[in-house]
Amino acid sequence: MTTSTPSSSDQFYPAIPLSLKRPALIVGAAAVVALVVSGVLGHILFGVFFTAGVALILANSKMVQFSVSAATEGDTGRKKPVVLNTAVRLAVITVAALAIAFVFRPEGLGVMFGLALGQVIVVLSTVIPVMRGLRKQS
Repeated sequence: MTTSTPSSSDQFYPAIPLSLKRPALIVGAAAVVALVVSGVLGHILFGVFFTAGVALILANSKMVQFSVSAATEGDTGRKKPVVLNTAVRLAVITVAALAIAFVFRPEGLGVMFGLALGQVIVVLSTVIPVMRGLRKQS
């Protein structure tokens, strides 16, 4: 006795949340907390650079959306412009963040913490709703 496998037409993939409102609110709150804490501790520039880091991540996420939508507009999916755009954008952000961290050390490290925390928040705000949708499906 054999069981049939479900066909690929039966699969349902939940919608990916493309709005950056929720991540923007979360990283905004984190930036305010970082500014307040760094101000109280006497290192306000750390909070300023942290805020710059999370702002860079939100800007990067928006640029990714524009890049992918531009590449998928036509009938043919063009991967090369997306890859090139992503590589250049990430290189610019990385070089800028490293320059800030090096020139304004130790407070300049705030930009690295902002980039890291901002990226985690943006990724989780995309992955968690998708995982919930997949869980409801099964």
